[in-house]
Amino acid sequence: MILVIDTNIIISALIKPFSDSSKILNLILSGKIKLAYDSRILYEYEEILRRKKFNFDPQNTEAIITQIKEEGIHIDSLPLNVAFPDKDDAPFLEVAVSARVDVIVTGNKKHFPKTHSKNIEILSPSEFLKAFKDSID
Repeated sequence: MILVIDTNIIISALIKPFSDSSKILNLILSGKIKLAYDSRILYEYEEILRRKKFNFDPQNTEAIITQIKEEGIHIDSLPLNVAFPDKDDAPFLEVAVSARVDVIVTGNKKHFPKTHSKNIEILSPSEFLKAFKDSID
């Protein structure tokens, strides 16, 4: 299975190690789920994970980024002519559309209005785990 995850999923996973976001990150890191990304998304992951306010272990965050680079799927996405509530979320939908994935997992569903989603499901971590339980076990 290939999907796109919003940066807030990684942040939540690291802050709350027993959360649904953490379960999703563990599925990615174990290779059960492939992550689609482009250079903009990877830059956002790196930049936010390195913020001092989070105080994440630099070795752990570097290991996560390295694994995403090595085992994820780098996509050269095409721009979409869509106005997002938060313009920083555009790359996530652009990658999902270009990679033809079915799902974006985010903690901010309101940032991906159904009218803009291009038939891609926008799911919370718990919705994703429930909907795709059989595919990821």
